[in-house]
Amino acid sequence: MVILVETVLRAYGLWDAVDPVTGATVEERKNYTTKAIIFQTLPEDILQQVAKHKDAKDVWEAIRVRYLGADRVQKARLQSLRTELEMLKMKENETINDFSSNISAIIAKFKSLGSNLEEEVIVRKFLTSMPKKFLPIVAPIEQYSDIETMSFEEVVGRLRAYEERIQSHEEKEENQGQLLLSGSNEQGRGERGRGRGRGRGRGRGGSGRGDKSKFRCFECGEFGHFGYECTKWEDKDNEANLIEEEEPTLL
Repeated sequence: MVILVETVLRAYGLWDAVDPVTGATVEERKNYTTKAIIFQTLPEDILQQVAKHKDAKDVWEAIRVRYLGADRVQKARLQSLRTELEMLKMKENETINDFSSNISAIIAKFKSLGSNLEEEVIVRKFLTSMPKKFLPIVAPIEQYSDIETMSFEEVVGRLRAYEERIQSHEEKEENQGQLLLSGSNEQGRGERGRGRGRGRGRGRGGSGRGDKSKFRCFECGEFGHFGYECTKWEDKDNEANLIEEEEPTLL
């Protein structure tokens, strides 16, 4: 509200009616014109409270005190804002746009309290708040650029361009990694497929070189060989023949 009123009054050349030079007298017409413009910007409840004042400067002071608070409160708010600005640091997952918006919000609060931050202070704070990944661009700016004359918008633009370049490089590396991973998976599936094919071929061929520990013989019921390879019954027949041959000798 205060910023709006001040902007309107300055645009119409009426600011000296609320902030006159010491000892200067404000023309009556300018005084009432200034009051009329101020009244048009006020809500009804505030208008009723300040309408009692005769001079525009008194109306302005009443509005300023109401919206900004007394000088002591205002100084406390400004100190809190300075502390907030000093503590502010850009997070690793935060973007340049987001962080610059946070800085701009604090600057706006300073202005709403009737105070301004120097451009150099804002620029230096912005640069010193960057994470390590921005060091390659921050260091050259601090060493070779004229920070005293650099605007906040300019330094934000430079860092934003560098951020976009980093993101483009990371996306390219990610795509290359995905392609390599995809190729490796395809190669692995192909090798596994060839391995299964060779294993099935040896099993069907009955070459005896495969692992038969899990196969049960349907002749003897034991594990480790197929039915056509079973020799258990042959061993029993040989034992029976041997007994028949030895019996006449015993008699």
